Amino acid sequence: MLTVHHPWHGVSYGEGAPRIVNAIIEIPEGSRSKYEVDKTTGLLKLDRVIYSSFHYPINYGFIPQTLGQDDDPLDILVLCSQSIQPLCLVEATVIGNMQMIDQGALDDKIIAVASKDPSVNHYRNVEELPHHFLAELKNYFEQYKVLENKKVEIDNFQDKAAALKIIEEAIAFYKKSFQK
Repeated sequence: MLTVHHPWHGVSYGEGAPRIVNAIIEIPEGSRSKYEVDKTTGLLKLDRVIYSSFHYPINYGFIPQTLGQDDDPLDILVLCSQSIQPLCLVEATVIGNMQMIDQGALDDKIIAVASKDPSVNHYRNVEELPHHFLAELKNYFEQYKVLENKKVEIDNFQDKAAALKIIEEAIAFYKKSFQK
């Protein structure tokens, strides 16, 4: 008999959480395709092709067994020297958070580095990242939905301590919502 685990519910957030977490990548850096794990089946589905000419500037995914304030798994942006394949499980070291407001609703994006990538795993806090890289992230997320007539704002970048608290809250919210 074949058993398939749902990536959101069947994979741990990681023994080292909230500092070191498991990230499941949905969208590789450089993609214009917005993939997401289907909440019902656990399969990776194409949500849409980004309306603009922008490409994702960073690997994008989620932390399993978490629930964000938007009722989705908590998003995570994983900095790596390589584009990471969708549905790849990545050990990620948390360094901060990008506080995003998507059409009026809070939609946090945890920022992390791939723990096993020596090109980036020396970063310990979001403030250490090059200012231009943070400007690119901010620009991408503020602009990628413009042609869909949707408004996205980046409130600010938050440090590691704020990110760790957000992850702890998302783990607790998941447990309260799904482990009754």
